[in-house]
Amino acid sequence: MKYKKIIPIIVTLSALILSSCDDQIMEWQDRAEDSQITTAELPLELAEKIERYDALNSYTDFILGAGVGVDLYLNNETYSSITNENFDDVTAGYAMKHGPMVNSNGELNFTNVDAFIAKTKEAGLSVFGHTLVWHQNNNASYLNGLLAPTIIPGASGSNSLDLSALKDTSLDGWAGNWNTAISVVEDQGLSGDTQAIQMIADGTSNPWELQLGTPAIPIVNGHSYEVSFYIKSDIPGQGRISFDANLVNQYPWMDWYADGSDWTEAFSTTSEWQQVKITLAAADFQPGATSFMFNFDLGYLSGVTYLIDVDNISVVDLDAEPEALLNLSDLRDGSLANWAGNWNTAISVVEGEGLSSTDQAIQMIADGTSNPWELQLGTPAIPIVSGHSYEVSFYIKSDLPGQGRISFDANLVNQYPWMDWYADGSDWTEAFTTTTEWQQVKITLAAADFQPDATSFMFNFDLGYLSGVTYLIDVETIIVTDLDSSGGGGGSAPIVVEKTDEEKAEIIGEAMENWISQMVGHYKEDVHAWDVVNEPMREGGSLRDGNVDELADDEFYWVKYLGQDYAVTAFNLARQYGNATDILFINDYNLESSLAKCDGLIEYVNYIESQGATVDGIGTQMHISANSDRDNIVEMFKKLAASGKLIKISELDVRLGTNAPTTEQLVEQADMYKFVIDMYKEHIPSAQQYGITIWGISDNEEEHEFWLPDESPNLWDANYNRKHAYKGAADGLAGRDVSEDFTGELED
Repeated sequence: MKYKKIIPIIVTLSALILSSCDDQIMEWQDRAEDSQITTAELPLELAEKIERYDALNSYTDFILGAGVGVDLYLNNETYSSITNENFDDVTAGYAMKHGPMVNSNGELNFTNVDAFIAKTKEAGLSVFGHTLVWHQNNNASYLNGLLAPTIIPGASGSNSLDLSALKDTSLDGWAGNWNTAISVVEDQGLSGDTQAIQMIADGTSNPWELQLGTPAIPIVNGHSYEVSFYIKSDIPGQGRISFDANLVNQYPWMDWYADGSDWTEAFSTTSEWQQVKITLAAADFQPGATSFMFNFDLGYLSGVTYLIDVDNISVVDLDAEPEALLNLSDLRDGSLANWAGNWNTAISVVEGEGLSSTDQAIQMIADGTSNPWELQLGTPAIPIVSGHSYEVSFYIKSDLPGQGRISFDANLVNQYPWMDWYADGSDWTEAFTTTTEWQQVKITLAAADFQPDATSFMFNFDLGYLSGVTYLIDVETIIVTDLDSSGGGGGSAPIVVEKTDEEKAEIIGEAMENWISQMVGHYKEDVHAWDVVNEPMREGGSLRDGNVDELADDEFYWVKYLGQDYAVTAFNLARQYGNATDILFINDYNLESSLAKCDGLIEYVNYIESQGATVDGIGTQMHISANSDRDNIVEMFKKLAASGKLIKISELDVRLGTNAPTTEQLVEQADMYKFVIDMYKEHIPSAQQYGITIWGISDNEEEHEFWLPDESPNLWDANYNRKHAYKGAADGLAGRDVSEDFTGELED
């Protein structure tokens, strides 16, 4: 036997009553038929009613969705069974976002989500794509890395080319066929505030018709040399380097960009700075040559203006003895032979992890440390000149927020100085902080900081403050400079070239297209609705601008680089790479608590569409509590309905402020679920009702490790039993109290 509907156990009463006699012996008597109690008349407890309800999605015609954890859905059968039985549609709570999908090289790993979609298809569920462009849950380290400044390493040896006549703008000793076509201009170099040679091609068609030649450059017999410089042009251009008769071949064809693919007479130029390098072997020079010179030949194309950065025109003797104050050779070969440290595998040199994707970095892993010296790497001895000042500088970042300091040996008066590590004069501290973005640390040591008889010193990277942090220090930017030597110790510090706003916008635009095209394209056959832009608005109704003082590790504001049209771009890309019939949403939270935010979101939708993109729907998340303002909820739905867009409740849950609610709180929660669904159906026209997604399945702590811990916001309790809220949601979806029809009757 079983109940109609579902399973509670109640003993059926006979149509008999008890009677007593004088001798207190109980006797059974038949009650009159018209006064007998039937099973249909038995009152049902609330818990019994809840168990008799059908699956939630049987009570509505619009899409009923659930926000789910992908790993739970794949591995917990109770969880997936409840999901499959009660919902039409699922939204991955985290797994389909930029952060978990994109690796450090910008590549997407589809494995986990592919398995998720395959299992949902077997169950007959659709998947709602969540989310394409949001300021959280990004691989922010990768995106910020794209925006990192270009670091031009300093020369390891002295520049053999005298640049003084360029720096004083006289061009004395430089030969050329010019009048006003060639000059030195200020603030046009690589870093924006340095000098550049400007060469203007006007009416020229041969390379030598716009030519600037260097002074004589002394050379050592049998040595090889490297010539390098940075150049750009206002429009696409062409150039070559020619040499005097001290070279065997005065007009060599070269692979100008050293990739081995294309040996040509001329190199090409664009509006972006690029480096040209030319290696001259000893055999390239005429026997007995003691010097040479070269020409910039830029007359190929008339109408082009070229800029050559002055500070980076370099001729380096590749066979000269190294002159750098700090010897990096044991880092470059990965041996760390002359570097001192307290490590086993915690400190190493890794390839391709430096500032440039091809640079080396020192990797230091803090594991179980709590004092700075517990993770320490010390340099070899660095020779110094008495009375001179020195600068130590390097670039560092970490996978998590970290801390570090620099300590010195006994050749410094103060071995553990507190410093203003970032040279802004605001904060003298023991330690500097690190983030996921590269930052430069500079330390100036005055002559008085050294012991009177010191002839050398060394310093330590002390990074043991915080356990669990991995640090990277770019090898090529660890520089020690003699500030009182004209040669700077023989080497030169790196040049940091920040990307322009225009360059950043182009880079992030390409990153957005790479992400959306791959994600939407890969799931084109399986996902037909997307949350394209998530949470674009501030609480007051203005658009977020990304100017945030402290960012979480996964925060990245696309709007900061692409401006208010970032959403226009996102919607156009989602449409371009998806299906024409895909339904594309914009989504935000607190629209019911901040009606100004709701207005601002609708205005932003209108702006997006005025720029040529199409927004199909608006999602209101509705992470609310049992006592949320009901009048505001009604007003929000009215405003959203007036937009004319499809409206989705996208992430509905109702908080109680505890993981051990009272019966009264559970009833209040159920009533709020019912109220929200009732108001959605009442105020959103049926043609605009896309559907409702309940955010989460149960109150089980596995679901709430990161979202609403120690709470009870869902329709099933921590043991996957239906709560009062299940009935509230079902009644709201059905538009009536479904349990009014329930009786105590049994059926076979």
